[in-house]
Amino acid sequence: MFDHPLHRAIARRQFVGGSCVAAGTAALASLLGPRAHAAAGLPGFPNFAPKARRVIWLTQAGGPSQIDLFDYKPNLADQFDQDLPDSVRQGQRLTGFTSSQARLPVAPSLFRFERRGQSGIWMSELLPHTAKVADELCVIRSLHTEAINHDPAMTMLQTGHQIAGRPSLGAWVSYGLGDENANLPTFVVMISRPSGGTNAQPLHERMWGAGFLPTRHQGVRFSPGRDPVLYLSDPPGISRGRRREFLDALGGLNRMTVDAFHDPETLARIDQFEMAFRMQAAVPELADLTNEPAHTFEKYGPESKKPGSYAANCILARRLVERGVRFVQLYHRGWDQHLRCPAELKTQCYDTDQASAALLSDLRERGLLDDTLVVWGGEFGRTVYSQGTLTATDYGRDHHPRCFTMWMAGAGVKAGTTHGETDDYSYNVAKDPVHIHDLNATTLHLLGIDHTKLTYRFAGRDYRLTDVHGNVVKRVLA
Repeated sequence: MFDHPLHRAIARRQFVGGSCVAAGTAALASLLGPRAHAAAGLPGFPNFAPKARRVIWLTQAGGPSQIDLFDYKPNLADQFDQDLPDSVRQGQRLTGFTSSQARLPVAPSLFRFERRGQSGIWMSELLPHTAKVADELCVIRSLHTEAINHDPAMTMLQTGHQIAGRPSLGAWVSYGLGDENANLPTFVVMISRPSGGTNAQPLHERMWGAGFLPTRHQGVRFSPGRDPVLYLSDPPGISRGRRREFLDALGGLNRMTVDAFHDPETLARIDQFEMAFRMQAAVPELADLTNEPAHTFEKYGPESKKPGSYAANCILARRLVERGVRFVQLYHRGWDQHLRCPAELKTQCYDTDQASAALLSDLRERGLLDDTLVVWGGEFGRTVYSQGTLTATDYGRDHHPRCFTMWMAGAGVKAGTTHGETDDYSYNVAKDPVHIHDLNATTLHLLGIDHTKLTYRFAGRDYRLTDVHGNVVKRVLA
């Protein structure tokens, strides 16, 4: 009966497929169980009453210079061009950019600092708009990480591990809590480039990927232009009714595959096609900013009318959370100031300062900030010593994972405070260190998630965002 080679191949394929179904029934049930509750999240989640219902993460890709923005060190003015003491560096690792330099000369910030708001938080003159919302912020000056180069550091920030392949924070949140709006993704990503000629490090899609979680939890990237989501619009000649007929037929075929092989990725594919169909109606209205009043663009700044700018993306972030999107991640590239740091920082702050502050005040005015968590920061900081030639008006700064600054605002955050301290050189954490794992554990806590309970079994063991690490930073909580 099966003498023909083609028949033998088909029979062999059917046997293997059937055997996999029989052998994998128990494991498959564990995969399908979470999916059955995907819209509402996992059973038992959130684990306790959340402070935040949603997150906007303002990722400043490249490593903002904490010493020029938030970590005021006035005594360094007297140490201009002096060598960084060995007792401070303590033999710590350097990048290839500066490991061959003959000297590591101290470069004090050129920018003036002032205490801002009633809380008196120190901020640089580069952030005049953020200064106006200082009393909304909890500035954490004692972040630290192990990674010293961009890709592993950003991967660590996003996934809790330096090596690629694990789920991103937004994917974990989607998996645990599900969605609030069936017509839009749970996790949306937008990327902006600097308006100046600064070095913009590449970003890989795995930064917002689902890793080993079901693929329905990966971030969906919105781009500027007529089609914010690639390939979402129907081609000419295809009506919405025709598209519906096509999806019904395709869904029937995919469900036959599910019945035969119980493949969870086929289920995810069905979900994605159906989500795309619903998004065809929801996304155009969402992305159309022409209905925003003029004062919105005045608030967010002159760049806000340029599609794809950081400011325009901040407006879209507000519109997304208004519509129930759980996790919105903005990436603004260009914070990698190895050279010409003072000039390039001015460009970066021009791009981001007004819009970041406007987003907070906009959320506050609309009653959304009380249950929206906003986080601002990059993958690491910058060195106190100059990379390249140091002059009285110019310096560069290398990557620095030993200490850097981020801020949090909104739901459940202790506003108008600073947490942590660095040493006199902004080189090492001196008090209240906060690791990336601690930051992620705290973010999940504000969403009502015990980070030790949000797990997924893969390759024979339970994984979580914080792995076996992480502690909630209770002193930054209201």
